[in-house]
Amino acid sequence: MAVQDTVTRDVLAIFKGVRSRLFERLEGLTDAEYLWEPVGDSLSIRPGDDGVFRVDELIPESVPGVPDPVTTIAWRIWHIGNLCLRGYVIYFFEDVPDLGDRDAWPGTAKEGVQALAEDWERFISRIAGLGDKRLLEPIGLGPGGWAGETYLKLVLHALNEVAHHGGEIGLLRDLYLREGA
Repeated sequence: MAVQDTVTRDVLAIFKGVRSRLFERLEGLTDAEYLWEPVGDSLSIRPGDDGVFRVDELIPESVPGVPDPVTTIAWRIWHIGNLCLRGYVIYFFEDVPDLGDRDAWPGTAKEGVQALAEDWERFISRIAGLGDKRLLEPIGLGPGGWAGETYLKLVLHALNEVAHHGGEIGLLRDLYLREGA
């Protein structure tokens, strides 16, 4: 994707590098790893009575004195793809495609990684189309106080989400391999 605007080009280059590292770590991901629960009360995605996989809890709330919940790789991939990147497209852009059941998420590793890739491309293509001028202006729509924030702040927030949850996915894969599973 050839972009002439300097800030937009640099942001996209950073996202390209982060995407490369994350998707390299996801290569060969098995369904067993995808759904592995490192502790008994892990948050994950699970099939409902209708057979559709949905997330246990959207955003777990911290409780003072209680450790935050541990999540599965499936939950982390869902969080990056659906909650973050797909959610940003839905709430902060006007050209939202029909994305189907927002609460559904693939129950297999292959389909989950594919859904993440699709959500990634939808988000990145919209950022690429903004250009520097629009990237640095207030968004003008969206929940909470985001309407007054710039798209650059949204992009940096997305990068933060992808980077830290991507690192957690890598750690979960490392731990899974050492469990002898």
